[in-house]
Amino acid sequence: MPTIFSKIIAGEIPCYKIAEDANFFAFLDINPLTKGHTLVVPKIEKDYFFDLDDNILSGMIVFAKKIAIAIEKTVDCKRVGLTVIGLEVPHAHIHLIPIITEGDMNFRNKKCEVSPDEMAKIAKEISSKL
Repeated sequence: MPTIFSKIIAGEIPCYKIAEDANFFAFLDINPLTKGHTLVVPKIEKDYFFDLDDNILSGMIVFAKKIAIAIEKTVDCKRVGLTVIGLEVPHAHIHLIPIITEGDMNFRNKKCEVSPDEMAKIAKEISSKL
């Protein structure tokens, strides 16, 4: 059964897309910790991040770096934090989270409320910085 991320990649579920290439897809998290919180996923379904083939894993980090640089140009933050947790969806993914402090990356924090219009604007702005 396809994961929710595979359905997003296939266009079956709408998202706030940032970028994609032949192997990877980036989109805004719909329950963000901070404005600009982005998910980077491989197009292949693999549950555990460290089970990814070395070429896919390294390519995913390079792809995520480009997205992080674009986020930094768009969202007011000190840097973009990166975390791999992978328990919420059985599809390997990276969280890119614009942060001011380390506490901004605490997944127990209340999620940031962002309107659909603002999400679309943020996605477009990040994408335009690539």
